[in-house]
Amino acid sequence: MRYHIIAFLLGFLLDLILGDPYCIPHPVRLIGRLIKGTEKRLHKEKTDKNRKQEISELRQGVGLVIIVLISVVSVTSFVMFLAYRLHPYIGIAAECIMTYQILAVKCLKVESMKVYQCLKNGDLEQARIAVSMIVGRDTECLDEEGVAKAAIETVAENTSDGVIAPMLYLAVGGPVLGFVYKAVNTMDSMVGYKNDEYLYFGWAAARLDDAMNFIPARICACLMIAVSFLPYRHFSGSGALTIYKRDHRKHASPNSAQTESVCAGALGIRLAGDASYFGKTVKKPYIGEALRGVEYEDIKRVNHLMYGTAWLGEMLCLILLICF
Repeated sequence: MRYHIIAFLLGFLLDLILGDPYCIPHPVRLIGRLIKGTEKRLHKEKTDKNRKQEISELRQGVGLVIIVLISVVSVTSFVMFLAYRLHPYIGIAAECIMTYQILAVKCLKVESMKVYQCLKNGDLEQARIAVSMIVGRDTECLDEEGVAKAAIETVAENTSDGVIAPMLYLAVGGPVLGFVYKAVNTMDSMVGYKNDEYLYFGWAAARLDDAMNFIPARICACLMIAVSFLPYRHFSGSGALTIYKRDHRKHASPNSAQTESVCAGALGIRLAGDASYFGKTVKKPYIGEALRGVEYEDIKRVNHLMYGTAWLGEMLCLILLICF
């Protein structure tokens, strides 16, 4: 446990310092290749679907989840076992690096601030391209406010998906459970779409992702509300709490509106609303109150909220690990 606590802290600090260098192969990219390769072998989509074909795709999707998770657990467990077997310091180093690779605090800030910088420079076209790298919606027709909203919503949602949720799983089960979470989250992002191709094949991955994020998303929302009460002039703690109570269920996902509602309330802006995916408009309710218009400076502000939440989550996890 002592070694785990040391690696848990060092991995967090390493993520804050280094982020995600593109020159270094990332395990999550390898997991993505595993998912893609397994999908090609399992997913035999047909255009004329009947009930039998739908059940077949559901089974194929379950098979994808099982194969990917067994592979991830096997490799991660072997690396951890071998590293600690060689020497405790080698084990700490391996766990530290794996912890760092699972978290995404700085990476999330870097990618969203690219959007901020483009908007600040008045380059809307480049801002659309930059935001398309971090969102799943169509960005070609977004205006300046739409681009800023998309970036803000992504940071708010990924404060849970990319920071607090993996942090909690790392604290409980180390890199093995941390990479299980990342594998599920990656599968959901790749096949968890409600379109003709993935509606049934991606069902298992999407539902498992919802289940694994259910508690972390709510913990993250509570942490964000706590951070909103800190003396930072752009945050409203009372607004965050009020909008969270009112709007935390205003999303098709049981988890996404948890942190988006806190963010909207803390900044006094309105998020969500209709969005276009793969050329089709998806109707969504608004989250928050438009006490003022959304501006590109809000991207910087939501990153401050994300960093505060990350630090608070890390400190609480460390306290609980030390005490128990």
